[in-house]
Amino acid sequence: MLVEGHNFSVTLDEILDNTNNAIIAVDPQGTIVYANHAVYDILKVPVKDLIGQSITTHFPETGMLRVLETGVAELAQQLKLSDTVLLSNRTPIYAQGKLVGAVAVFQDITILQNFLDNLVIEHEKTKQLQRTLEVVLNTAYDGLIVVNNQGIVTMTNQAFSSFFDQNPEDMIGKPITEVYDNPKFTEVLETAQPVHGYIHDLNGHEIIASRVPIIQDGKIVGALGKVVFKDVNELYALTKKVDSLRLELDYYKKTLSQNNSSALELLKGKNPIMNSLVRTTLRVAKSGSTVLLRGESGTGKELFALLLHAQSSRSQGPFIKVNCAAVPENLLESEMFGYDEGAFTGARKGGKIGKFELADGGTLFLDEIGDMEMSMQAKLLRVIQEREVERLGSNKTRKVDFRLVAATNRDLEGMIRDKQFREDLYYRLNVVTLTIPPLRERLDDMDDLIKTFIKKFNLQFAQSVTGLSEEANAVLKKHRWPGNIRELENIIERAFNMLDGTEIQLKHLPNYLQILANHDIRPYAEGTLETILKGVERDALIIALETANGNKVQAAKSLGLSRAGLYKKLIKHQLHK
Repeated sequence: MLVEGHNFSVTLDEILDNTNNAIIAVDPQGTIVYANHAVYDILKVPVKDLIGQSITTHFPETGMLRVLETGVAELAQQLKLSDTVLLSNRTPIYAQGKLVGAVAVFQDITILQNFLDNLVIEHEKTKQLQRTLEVVLNTAYDGLIVVNNQGIVTMTNQAFSSFFDQNPEDMIGKPITEVYDNPKFTEVLETAQPVHGYIHDLNGHEIIASRVPIIQDGKIVGALGKVVFKDVNELYALTKKVDSLRLELDYYKKTLSQNNSSALELLKGKNPIMNSLVRTTLRVAKSGSTVLLRGESGTGKELFALLLHAQSSRSQGPFIKVNCAAVPENLLESEMFGYDEGAFTGARKGGKIGKFELADGGTLFLDEIGDMEMSMQAKLLRVIQEREVERLGSNKTRKVDFRLVAATNRDLEGMIRDKQFREDLYYRLNVVTLTIPPLRERLDDMDDLIKTFIKKFNLQFAQSVTGLSEEANAVLKKHRWPGNIRELENIIERAFNMLDGTEIQLKHLPNYLQILANHDIRPYAEGTLETILKGVERDALIIALETANGNKVQAAKSLGLSRAGLYKKLIKHQLHK
C-alpha cells in the first residue's frame, strides 16, 4: 500500500517498521502473517523467519488465540517475556463482517516497570522507616511535640498526647493554641533561642522541658518541645541518686588511699633489706618501666604491684590483675585479648573487652607469670612489643597503653633451660627486678606486721584486741613461715574468730603452732643412739607439720610416709592431739 502526499511518498510497511511499537498480525489459525521490524528488538528473530510460524511459538501467553475465539479485544494487558516486560493491546480484525485475524501491538515497558518496582520498594522502606521512627518517638521520649512556623502541630508522640487524654492523631494538624493554653515552647519561633530544663505546667503536670528551634537553610521552619521529666520529683530523685554515686565514688577513692597506706604499713618496718627495697620501688614507680617481682608465695608481691601503681603517673587509671595460674589455658586468651560477638560458640552477645584493653591508661599485673603456657607467652610478647591487641574474631587492631608488672615464685632461669619459658619474654620482663625477701629473713618486722593485722581485724570484727600473749608471740617468732605474710595474716584472722577476750593466746593459734610451742627443736649431742634418733624423728615430724601448716596428708608426703604411717609416729611421740 502506498501513502502519498505533498513531497511525500512512503509505503505503509515503511511506516509500521519505523514505529517503536512491535506489531504482529495472525490469521484465524494463529499463524503469523505480518510482523514489523520492532518485533526483532524483542525476539531477536528476523521478521522473514517469523512469517508462517504459530504465534504461540514465540508468545506463549500472548492471548491472541483467545481474541480469535471470542472476537473481543483485550487492552492494556501486561506480558512478561524472559527479562522483558511488555504492555499489549490485542484486537480482532474484521473484513466485511467476518473475523479474518487478529493484531497485537506490544510496547516494551521494562524500564518503566523496574522504576515502578523500585518505587514500591522505596515506598515500603519509607513506610518501615516511618513506623520505626514512630516507635522510637513513642518509647525514647517522655513527651515530644513539633510545630511548623505557623504553630500547627506536625508531629507528636503518645507520651505527650497522654497528658491530655488524647491520641497523637487527634492533635496533628491543629494549631498548638487549640491543643493547650500557654504553649511556652512556641516562643522559640520568635527568638530562635533554645531553652533547656525549664519548669512548666502542662495541663496540671509540673514538668521539666526543653524547647529548640528547627532551622533549615538558615530559616526557622518550626519548633520542637521535649518533656525531659514528666514530674519535677523525678529530677529530685535523679539528683539524689547522683549525689549518692558521688559519695560512693569518694568512699572508694578513700578506701583505695587507705589500701595504699596499708600496703606501705605492711612493706615498711625495721628490716634494712625491706626498707631499701621499698625505697627502690617508690623510685621505680615513677619510671613506667616493666617490673618483675620475685619471691616466695605470700611475701606480698601484689602489695608491691599496688604500690608501683599508686605511686606512678597512672595512679588514676585502672589496676587490672590477672592470675595466670588460676585461669584455664583455653580461656586465658579470650580473657586477655577479649572477643567480638560471634567469635566462637557461646561468645557473649556484644563481645567482651580483654584485660589488655581494660588496663589501657593504667597498670596490668600478671601474677604467677611462670605458669603461663608457651603459646600464650608468644602472644604476650607480641603485645608488649607492638602495644596493640586484636580481639578474637576481629581483624581490627587496637592500641593499648599500660604499665606491665609481672610476678612469679618460679625459677624462670631453670624453666628457660628446660624450654618451659621463653627467653625473649624473660628479657622483656626482666627490665627491673625486685626480689622480695621471705618473712623468716625479716623477723625483725614481725611485731609491726602483727600490729598492722590486729588494727585491720579490729575494724573488720568490731573488736578491741590489744595484742598477743608472750607465749603466743614466742611461738610465732619460732615458726619458719613457709606461707610468709599471707600465712601470718590468716593466723591472726583465725585467732579473731576464736577469741574470748582482748588478747590473742596460744590456744587461739592453729594446732601445728601449739605443737611447736610444746617442743624445743635442737640437735641432740648427748645420749644413746636410740635417744638421738628418737629426738631427730620427733623434730622432723614437728617441722613437717609446721611447714605443711598442720596438713597431715602434705606432711606425710614430705616425709615419704603413708598417712597411716604418719599417724603411728605422731601417737608414738605424743604429737597426735
